[in-house]
Parts: sequence; structure tokens; C-alpha cells
Amino acid sequence: MPETTKQNRLFRFGIYELDASTGELRKDGKSRPRLQGQPLEVLIHLLDRRGEVVTREELRQLLWPADTFVDYDHSLNTAVNKLREALNDSADNPRFIQTVPRRGYRFMASTEVADPATGPAKPEENRSPSEGPPSASETLAGILSDPRELPPVSRPVMRLLFSLIQVMYFSFYVISLANVHRIEAFLYQELQHPAWIFVPLLVTAAVGIPVRLYLLSAALFGYSGLTRRFLKLFPALFLLDELWALAPFLAVDQIGAGLALAVTAALLYVPFSQRSLLLMGDSISKQAEDS
Repeated sequence: MPETTKQNRLFRFGIYELDASTGELRKDGKSRPRLQGQPLEVLIHLLDRRGEVVTREELRQLLWPADTFVDYDHSLNTAVNKLREALNDSADNPRFIQTVPRRGYRFMASTEVADPATGPAKPEENRSPSEGPPSASETLAGILSDPRELPPVSRPVMRLLFSLIQVMYFSFYVISLANVHRIEAFLYQELQHPAWIFVPLLVTAAVGIPVRLYLLSAALFGYSGLTRRFLKLFPALFLLDELWALAPFLAVDQIGAGLALAVTAALLYVPFSQRSLLLMGDSISKQAEDS
């Protein structure tokens, strides 16, 4: 690629945009302090080699001529630290620039690149054939947890936590059905039209049990494509889970209204936490594939 064309590019990664020709950095469309000098050169080089390990020696040769007398290690560390500060990134929990011990650095996030004069950026890497464009459910679910902003987490941890959530819901269904006669008596005592709650309770529990067993087995055995399938199920599961967030009130005579309200408030967020866990585990997998 000619040097002029190479520099006249617009990079998009996460919620950031970088104009390589000017060093202008934007976050969510809002301008940030302009990058220049060594931090800008390091970032452009890492973006050009996205997913690859760029050694410290490569960066030294890029930034300083062979006859330059400078403390390379200190200067390079300073440049990378300035980059991380500009991107609100962290060496301990990186979203963009990962330190590869004793080797160098790697740019982790997916990127888009374009000539600013030619219009919208095009993805630098193709989407997997099995993945279509983001669905409406993924867009809606992103309101509370944007995949670009979520930190990566190891798949074993993700699978354990996700499995525990499925066990929790499965327990709700089984315990409710096991005590259906008590719940029925309670509802008939407290409500004028108990069938409006009692019938949906039985139907959703009967539907929820096989769904939870499927998700539990998928997590425990590491089904491929679990995240994609879960996102397709998310709208229906969201309604089911939000309904069962009210389950503590079925035991209000034993635990009290205050505790029932507190547990319900926590359960209202659990549907989103399931989605976030899967996306966090997927980010680790994508980094491993890229490396």
C-alpha cells in the first residue's frame, strides 16, 4: 500500500475512531486529545497488525534509527502508557492493547478501516460465515451491556457461572411445582382471580424446565455457538425470566415482603448477566483464535 494511502485511513475500534493522517481520536463521535509522535506511530502499527504480536524490537526499529542513543525500554513503555491512558485501557484488564510478557504487544479488539474520503469504513476481518448481521434482539440487549465494553473472562469461569444461573432457575421451577398445592391455596386466599397467575405459573415452569436443562448441558459440555443461540432465544427468555423474578413473592408469607422485594430486584438483572457472561467468554475465544 503506498505510504500516502496508508496514512490516509480512518480506524474504528470499539467506541473509538482514529484518523491516521491527523492523529485525531474520537470517542463516541466526540473529539479526544490528539495523538501524535511515538504513541500515534505505535498505535497505527498495532492496528495494522491487529491480532498479531508486535515485538518490542520491531517497535524499536520503527521508532528510532539504529544510531539513536535513547533508553528504548523506558521510552516505549511511556508511549504505550500514553496510548492506554488515551483509550481508557488497562494493562491488567486490557480491552485494546495486550502486553505479551517478554515479547511485545498485541491489539485485541476488532477493527474497521477506510479512507476518510471514500465514506463508511469496511470491516478489516470478515464475519464468520455462520454469523449473520446483528439481530434485533442483540441490539436491544446491548442497551445494558455493549459487547465492545465488556472485559474478557475465561471460558471455564463463564461456563461455571452460567451453569449456576441455570441451576437456580431450574430449582425455582421444580420447587414451585413441588409446592403447587400450597401456592394454589395461597393465591386463592390472597387474590380474587388467582387463575390469572396460577395457570401462567404452571405453563412457564413446564416450558422453563427443558429450556434450562438444554442451556445447562450446553454450558457444561461446551456447545459451540451457545452464545449465538442464546441471543436468538433472549427475547423469549427475557420475558420468562422477568416473570419468574417475581417468584420470591410466592413465599412472601415465609420470608416477608421486604426480603421478597430485595430478591426480586436482584433477579430482574439476571437475564442481562447471562448474556454478558456469554459475550465475555466469547471475547477470550476470539482473542485465542486471532493469536
